Amino acid sequence: MTQVTQQMEKLNVCVIIPTYNNHKTLRRVIDSVLAYTADVIVVNDGATDSTPEILSDYPQLTIVTHPQNIGKGMALRNGFAKAREMGFDYAITIDSDGQHFASDLPVFLDSLESEGEALLIGGRNMTQEGVPKKSSFGNNFSNFWFWFETGIRLEDTQSGYRLYPLKRIPKKYFTKKFEFEIEVIVRSAWRDIPVKNVPIQVLYDPSERVSHFRPFKDFTRISILNTVLVTICLLWIFPRNLFRKLKKKGLKKFLLENVLHSEDSNRVKALSIALGVFIGISPFWGFQTVLSLFLATVFRLNKAIAYIFSNVSIPPMIPPIVAASLWIGSLVYDTGAPLFPQLPITFEKLKDHLGQYLIGSLTLAAIASVVAGFLSYGLLSVFKKESR
Repeated sequence: MTQVTQQMEKLNVCVIIPTYNNHKTLRRVIDSVLAYTADVIVVNDGATDSTPEILSDYPQLTIVTHPQNIGKGMALRNGFAKAREMGFDYAITIDSDGQHFASDLPVFLDSLESEGEALLIGGRNMTQEGVPKKSSFGNNFSNFWFWFETGIRLEDTQSGYRLYPLKRIPKKYFTKKFEFEIEVIVRSAWRDIPVKNVPIQVLYDPSERVSHFRPFKDFTRISILNTVLVTICLLWIFPRNLFRKLKKKGLKKFLLENVLHSEDSNRVKALSIALGVFIGISPFWGFQTVLSLFLATVFRLNKAIAYIFSNVSIPPMIPPIVAASLWIGSLVYDTGAPLFPQLPITFEKLKDHLGQYLIGSLTLAAIASVVAGFLSYGLLSVFKKESR
């Protein structure tokens, strides 16, 4: 029994190999993995080549067979289900196209032992010779959206060589094909599971490697998935995380840590406040949280600060903000209607003043954000000097 085998048994780890029409490389991949562990689950995703005959030569393997090809995502999902059924705590997935090396298994195990439980993704060197340009582009595209949706920066989010903590990742998913590997890491990160890269080797051999990635169809699926994930992130995840911090720390401590003692520069803090104030006063009712978080992420500002100050339009402040907007708007756009509608102000009454209100509110938002930005920058600079 090798040291790696003992390590895998100690950590209760199995290996899952999803495969579909990779008969050229499948046997080599299986043999290389069996040199380290006998706890191997192969998911035959409806292969139409000689895969069944190859697998029949390995009675010691656990085989999950799909009668028809239903996608890599479903192959992984069913592999996870089988691994849980067999009592494993972790599963390492390795592609059957020959690009991964079983000799990198210790990299995942050592990281798990030394750094604790996490979802580990094998980080490939995408700049090496032989890496297809479409793979490099797709990886960069995926890395950006993963960062936007989770705040975690990774060098490789598309590698199929991974270690999954089976008891902590979600049990139910809504994707079935290649996009599943994006969904699972994003939703795991939302569950506060650490997601990290570990360095691995990679081999791209065009004479052996068979890719089932369909550029148009699968890229479209991935784009739709990212649209859904970004929407969930803006409407639920970002606000949830901020409320968690507020609840845990209290408003005073939250402001002290995220505004005064944040590692961000005073310029970034002031711009974040200005952005929040602008969005909060602007006529984006119902979308202020989404816009403040989205724009703060795009412009790399402090999301917590932008979100807090976007709530400047709290109920007690709405009447004076609307009144000020109508007055400013009347200076450049006169509808001929009475300047201020009779109270209470309703959306029906604002129809007569819509142009006036829109111009005035955007102007007021711009003025207030500039004032708030300069004022906060000055106060933060003074506070920083006094705290030295």
